[in-house]
Amino acid sequence: MKPLALAAATAAFLAGAAQANDYAPAMQAFLDAQVRSWAQDPVLVSAIAAQNARTGGLAQSEIDALDQAWQSEVGSGATPTIDPVMQNAAADFLRARVSESGGMITEVFAFDARGLNVAASDVTSDYWQGDEEKYSETYPVGADAVHFGEVEFDDSTQTFQGQISLTITDPATGEAIGAMTVGVNAEALM
Repeated sequence: MKPLALAAATAAFLAGAAQANDYAPAMQAFLDAQVRSWAQDPVLVSAIAAQNARTGGLAQSEIDALDQAWQSEVGSGATPTIDPVMQNAAADFLRARVSESGGMITEVFAFDARGLNVAASDVTSDYWQGDEEKYSETYPVGADAVHFGEVEFDDSTQTFQGQISLTITDPATGEAIGAMTVGVNAEALM
């Protein structure tokens, strides 16, 4: 089958299946089998906790300014807002999880209690996730909260993917400290 015809057939199939998020059971199974074992890793927990200490007092106007700075840096040569998120031990840890997944995981990013990126396997389109369901349906809801996004084409990864978002907790206290989103190649959900 020619690549364009295959892409069109895949898009038609996924569009029909994703309408009611028929992938939720497969996403839950993937979360349980492939993600939970490393989602509370100390490198992630400590990075999120450290950033919470730095960003907890930011005003919304400051968050908006950081988000605008990030968006203006995407694809440019100078990336002073993006670099700290991409160049840290937690980001290295996330990139290793993507690499080890054999193409099943397309991207991973963790964010703090305010919804600001802490670490990412790849550059995201924005810095602040706080205005999106991946944040509003996880961290503010509590320790066991999970959000399954619709399966759709993702421009940044050039794949059909579903996003699984989950609250990250402090293992010592059980307190929610942030959240993480894992992009999963739709083929891994079939």
